[in-house]
Amino acid sequence: QVQLVESGGGLVQAGGSLRLSCAASGSIFSINAMNWYRQAPGKQRELVAAITSGGSTNYADSVKGRFTISRDNAKNTVYLQMNNLKPEDTAVYYCNADKVVTRPLAYSFNVWGQGTQVTVSS
Repeated sequence: QVQLVESGGGLVQAGGSLRLSCAASGSIFSINAMNWYRQAPGKQRELVAAITSGGSTNYADSVKGRFTISRDNAKNTVYLQMNNLKPEDTAVYYCNADKVVTRPLAYSFNVWGQGTQVTVSS
């Protein structure tokens, strides 16, 4: 069974930085795209950043130039470096893997982590 575990959230002042990590566990052969989503109170969950297995990235307009997504395929881990944080970045951040191939051959789709809270004070 595949699990995603996020870490690195916390409380930071506006203008500060945080680095989120998400490690996938299980008998993993490969992971397709890995993504970071966030959900603020009273709002819908939104895609923040995405990275393919080959390293291509995509960002929400609201975080371009401030956030950087990266991954270590050998460790089955994805990171989100968040700089110049703003109060509007406050949310629960979720890691997501769209397709995971495991051994023996099996597929898991749309796997989610439990979320990590990021709070940015003004």
